[in-house]
Amino acid sequence: MDIVSMLSLIVSSTLVFSAPLMYSAIGGTFSEHGGIVNIGLEGIMTMGAFSSIVFNLSFYKQFGIWTPWLGALIGGIVGLIFSLLHACATINFHADHIISGTVLNLMAPAFSVFLVKAIYSKGQTENITENFGYFTFPVLGQIPIVGKIFFRNTSAAAWLAIVIAVISWEIMFKTRFGLRLRACGENPQAADTMGINVYLLRYDGVLLSGFLAGFGGAVFAQSISGNFSVSTIVGQGFMALAAMIFGKWNPLGAMGASLFFGFAQSLSIIGKQLPMIEHLPSVYLQCTPYLMTIIVLVLFFGKSVAPKADGINYIKSK
Repeated sequence: MDIVSMLSLIVSSTLVFSAPLMYSAIGGTFSEHGGIVNIGLEGIMTMGAFSSIVFNLSFYKQFGIWTPWLGALIGGIVGLIFSLLHACATINFHADHIISGTVLNLMAPAFSVFLVKAIYSKGQTENITENFGYFTFPVLGQIPIVGKIFFRNTSAAAWLAIVIAVISWEIMFKTRFGLRLRACGENPQAADTMGINVYLLRYDGVLLSGFLAGFGGAVFAQSISGNFSVSTIVGQGFMALAAMIFGKWNPLGAMGASLFFGFAQSLSIIGKQLPMIEHLPSVYLQCTPYLMTIIVLVLFFGKSVAPKADGINYIKSK
């Protein structure tokens, strides 16, 4: 294998595995900049994956190649609805954010598997026939070397996530909405004094995180797993959370960290084709992304500074 083909393989696989993480990690930045810790990303991704696979299996004949994209949109909407539970619990009822998120993570797999058994009479769905697959950009894919590495047989969902990361950064740091959202995560009392509806802005942050995490779960299910079972989303939400922390609560940083974790996950698939690591036992490569998640959290959690009011309930004074 020549160097260009090897780089093309690495980039393509990295983008496929990092796309779900990018969506979820970027969503997490919106929630936490608003002051709501959302460790329920895992559960929200699970619901997004479940709903997208059910939609895909039900409507692939009607929508054809557009089915995965519509399924991802459905997954995002379901994730948004599911995140309402977390928003209501933490914002209106002032529940502990960690406990509320943990409840989502415990409830989602059980609830989704129950529905799968009720619908399909077994513990997992059939494999989908319409998935995201690989995409080649019409003009960019023809560029010598660069086109083959980055724009040929690549992941359209991942490139969309990169665009969303840039847009999210612009919204977060260059718009009035982003300024007000960050104010609610830094000093909600001061924001309230300035006439900002803290509760509404925090709802917006959580719902945005729910939509993006649900979308990410749908992308994972329709591009990597190909079906849904209780083990479809295993650790992806926690990796996204680690990517958000590693990226210092910045959408662009979260995108970069997600690419790093995506590369670690892709090694278990392409490792046997790469020099120097081709003889490593596959179990080591499969453990790599989870080991890297732990290492990143240990090394960077104390050094990355979260918004000051992140995880602190705000009770509006009369």
